[in-house]
Amino acid sequence: MERNVGTVSRGIRGPIIREGDNIADIVVESVLKAASTDGFEIRDRDIVCVTESVVARSQGNYASIDAIAKDVKDKTGGETIGIIQPILSRNRFAICLKGFAKGAKKIVLMLNYPSDEVGNALITMDQVDEAGVNPYSDVLTLERYRELFGENKHQFTGVDYVQYYSDIIKGEGAEVEVIFANHPEDILNYTKTVITCDIHTRERSKRILKAKGAEIVLGMDDILNAPVDGSGFNSKFGLLGSNKATEDSIKLFPDDCQYVVEDIQKQIKEKTGKHIEAMIYGDGAFKDPVGKIWELADPKVGVAYTAGLEGTPNELKLKYLADNDFADLSGDALKDAIKDRIKEKDGSLVGKMESEGTTPRQLTDLIGSLCDLTSGSGDKGTPIVHIQGYFDNYTSE
Repeated sequence: MERNVGTVSRGIRGPIIREGDNIADIVVESVLKAASTDGFEIRDRDIVCVTESVVARSQGNYASIDAIAKDVKDKTGGETIGIIQPILSRNRFAICLKGFAKGAKKIVLMLNYPSDEVGNALITMDQVDEAGVNPYSDVLTLERYRELFGENKHQFTGVDYVQYYSDIIKGEGAEVEVIFANHPEDILNYTKTVITCDIHTRERSKRILKAKGAEIVLGMDDILNAPVDGSGFNSKFGLLGSNKATEDSIKLFPDDCQYVVEDIQKQIKEKTGKHIEAMIYGDGAFKDPVGKIWELADPKVGVAYTAGLEGTPNELKLKYLADNDFADLSGDALKDAIKDRIKEKDGSLVGKMESEGTTPRQLTDLIGSLCDLTSGSGDKGTPIVHIQGYFDNYTSE
């Protein structure tokens, strides 16, 4: 029987997850319950995904700002610290900044402009052009920034992050100096002790700072990469991927969670006889066309995943075949010719024109982005996502 539906992504409702819950059991039970109540079946090569947030919550991977402050003070000496290249986020960074400030006497805060690493704008590029400023070379003091640009509130949050971050630092009893620059080494004119807070470019920033004479260089991945007085931690990513939990604590990225996806895969096989793939996902990768903001605030999209999700897609571009190789065909003849070509494709289409325009990204990044959009970030209550037909093609029955 011919199938007329391709990929389906379903947000699956689950209970509110608490510390100590068996997250694999909950995911499996939620998916099977949804299949029963909503009338769909589990098939081989389905994908079951769960957001990193509830995995970390089940692990109890939390830490206080006091733990952050202690780690920062122990690793830097707690005097004047340059905090550079943070993203503009109340949820992601502000609580970490609170801990940094608590562990220092003075913070020199260096903000990228016109926007941060993930696209949150302090100011617009038009404002930069009108002011005659060169963001690739000009370092601005707070006074110069205010003189040129005044107060600028974030388009979506309504927050003036310059003032907001300054107030957080002062609220923890530290002195604050704000500058605006886009080269990591610019901070070295103010202090030789630096925490670079970029996410995806952190290794480059560390390398540059060390080469230019910094004495102490840390990334956010170097803070709480081990427990402090029994706190939560992430051995690989430290504070990266953390979120605000309360006014004085954070929830960290889940640590060592491969066992979760393997347990989900195993349980589904035992209960249904079907071999599925499983993944824990973080922020997806997509750009807001209005605010120009990328997601990607987590250090990885695919946090943990089963082996069948390794690699990249191996797909033909149907419109290329229709417009070129089979331009003289139509109707069933065209359909049959394309199906035959798909069946004949080999293990790799890299460099072949008939794959031009397909998406050569990692499967885990693509699937994680689909999951992130499906589950949302608000009150949908669907931290679990069931994907069906992702590996199908035009020939699948």
